Amino acid sequence: MRHSENPPGALGRMSRRGFLRGTSAATAGLAALETAIATAGEAAAAEPPILGPDPVFLTLRVNGAARTVAVEPRTTLAEALRGPLDLTGTKIGCDRGACSACTVLLDGAPVASCSLLALDVGDRAVTTIEGLAGKDALHPVQAAFIAHDAMQCGFCTPGQALSAAALLERNRQPTADDVKHALSGHYCRCGTYTHVTEAVLAAAQVRRS
Repeated sequence: MRHSENPPGALGRMSRRGFLRGTSAATAGLAALETAIATAGEAAAAEPPILGPDPVFLTLRVNGAARTVAVEPRTTLAEALRGPLDLTGTKIGCDRGACSACTVLLDGAPVASCSLLALDVGDRAVTTIEGLAGKDALHPVQAAFIAHDAMQCGFCTPGQALSAAALLERNRQPTADDVKHALSGHYCRCGTYTHVTEAVLAAAQVRRS
């Protein structure tokens, strides 16, 4: 007859060593759970607040002035400029960031304002075509566009002028290829690309002199 491996009643008893092992495992599990809960709480606290669908107030630095507007969180910078800020020099063409008609300067760099949410601008400085000229005179690029007939319908001109101005800020003596590269993303419905290049080169010469 085969004897049981455990003596009678062994399954109902727990040794001191087994008890301590079980207690240690439970304590470690509880500590891990508390750590996980604390980590989840910290992550939730670090997440930005959910905005919308109601309009929110934000302040944009546009053309050297702080402007506070109320916009829906989905509002693009182009829409905010043309709508509540009434800066209609910024044009919306494709509304997909492909034609560059909506180009503005963000901290001096050209960006497609139709592809940037107004809420994401933050404290960066926005320059539109209305802010490119000085108080008493046109910007050299604007004057050169007029002198060299670099526009026809004028729809794409504001974006081109801003990209050209940004180019001259970083390159005082650009070549024709430099100009073409800087304006390569701009779609001109009237096909005045040659005159635009001539105008930008002329503006560069004016700035150097």
